[in-house]
Amino acid sequence: MFSNRGSFWTAGAVVALALWTSACPTMTYPLYQAEWHVSTATVTWIFAAYPIALIPVLIIFGDLSDHIGRRAAMALGLLAELIGVLLFAVATDVTWLLVGRAFMGLGVGLSLSPANVAMVEFSAPGQEKRAGAIGTAISAMGIALAMIVGGALTEYAPYPLRLNFVVLAIVIAAVILFVLRMPRHTRDETTERWRVRPIIIPRGSRGIFAAGSLIFASSFLLGSIVLPLGAKIAQQLAGSTNALVTGALLSIFAGCVTLNALLARRLEVWTMLTLGAVGSIMAVWLFVLTGTSHSLVVFFLASATAGVAYAFDFAGGLTVLSKYAAPHHRASMVSGGYLIGYLAQGIGAPVLGMIVTGQGLMSGLLDGAGAYTVFFGVALVTGVVVLRSIHRRTASSALLPTT
Repeated sequence: MFSNRGSFWTAGAVVALALWTSACPTMTYPLYQAEWHVSTATVTWIFAAYPIALIPVLIIFGDLSDHIGRRAAMALGLLAELIGVLLFAVATDVTWLLVGRAFMGLGVGLSLSPANVAMVEFSAPGQEKRAGAIGTAISAMGIALAMIVGGALTEYAPYPLRLNFVVLAIVIAAVILFVLRMPRHTRDETTERWRVRPIIIPRGSRGIFAAGSLIFASSFLLGSIVLPLGAKIAQQLAGSTNALVTGALLSIFAGCVTLNALLARRLEVWTMLTLGAVGSIMAVWLFVLTGTSHSLVVFFLASATAGVAYAFDFAGGLTVLSKYAAPHHRASMVSGGYLIGYLAQGIGAPVLGMIVTGQGLMSGLLDGAGAYTVFFGVALVTGVVVLRSIHRRTASSALLPTT
């Protein structure tokens, strides 16, 4: 049986694998298009099968690990991820890929939240905040591994459509063995029987939920460009001919998410919202500029800016949902925010893919940048209006005489 330290890092490995699994096909999408003659719309549907499968898991099984234990929930999630990755490794057509992505979404939905909670529960006393920071860094490392390992194996190893997934499957299988050595239960779990609990948004918190979830969803929309289309943009518009170079450039996105997520912890909510919205708008138009300039440098800047904006959007939305929610509804508000975020990603990616398929990559990016700019602007305005309302109420309450 692992000690608290061993269990902490095992849970961290589960977090990293969740993000590695979610992004693992990124470097292979262009190969499916070239060798299987798969359209961009189909690629984005393959990508979207992941959040579409994950959404019902969040709704139905959000608190499952509180009842069956962190270890059991993580093991079930990793097993589903393993099935999904193996389906990609042996896939012969798009149907296999769609089913594989659905299993990936199921697995990440079951394992990611329990792993994050387990990192807190197995932290040393007084180090709970450190667990959150390490979890953020590990999450981004998982995305970076998907880009760099996938790029290297795609470019230099045999069986470029399959070996990437075989390697990931071996890693997942190894981590399952480590998870099984963790304690079966933790002190914070409940003895109540599990039942489906709806996501409840109290009437007085609906404005806060709207603002927080729109800001939160902005980060997921940025992901719907970088993950399914990033490699295609780099190759077709920026002129990258090496998959490892493309993966390294895309991994800048993950690195910037990590650095700025740590920075965001020290900023006011207003600042995070503004930086997130402005950075998101800059990022989508830098991807457009990549197409007009055919520059890898501009693509690098676009990936970096997207990572910065993603971090501030994610942190800002999460702060609004958790800090200003009614005390007994914070978990429900955050779960609802994730639901809206994945819905935005599950809808945005296929729509963008259909536009790209019908009009071409450059035209699709232009239309997508315009639509996303409107969304980011609405999210910022909504956030500012709601926060100003909260500030006025707080100020008025402070002026009321006490008795």
